[in-house]
Amino acid sequence: MKSSQEEAPRRTVRVLVVEDNAIIGMLYEDMLAEMGHSVCAIAATQAGAVAAAAQQKPDLLIVDASLREGSGVAAVQEILRGGFVPHIFVSGDVAGVLELMPGAIVVQKPILELDLARIIQRVLASPSAR
Repeated sequence: MKSSQEEAPRRTVRVLVVEDNAIIGMLYEDMLAEMGHSVCAIAATQAGAVAAAAQQKPDLLIVDASLREGSGVAAVQEILRGGFVPHIFVSGDVAGVLELMPGAIVVQKPILELDLARIIQRVLASPSAR
């Protein structure tokens, strides 16, 4: 029997990372692995993100709002047409993302691992994530 202070085991979350900087994408992959999550794909373009989401069916999206080829915001909007997927935007322009998607969870770049872990927990605990 578990004591009331023990945490329930966390499930592994399959994350699609949308990031056009390969080094940052690998950094997210390392951070997510440290948290016990797995990266199912890293996409660098809007079209790549939409295709990867359709193929991989991730539990969570971590998305750079501005991509060299396309838009992370537009990619998420397209992905969400197929059904809700919890998502977090990472951007240097938080206000700009919120203009395009009011109510979105947007984190200012650069993001620390501890902050990312807290935000992932919050996003996955929200009623819309269920």
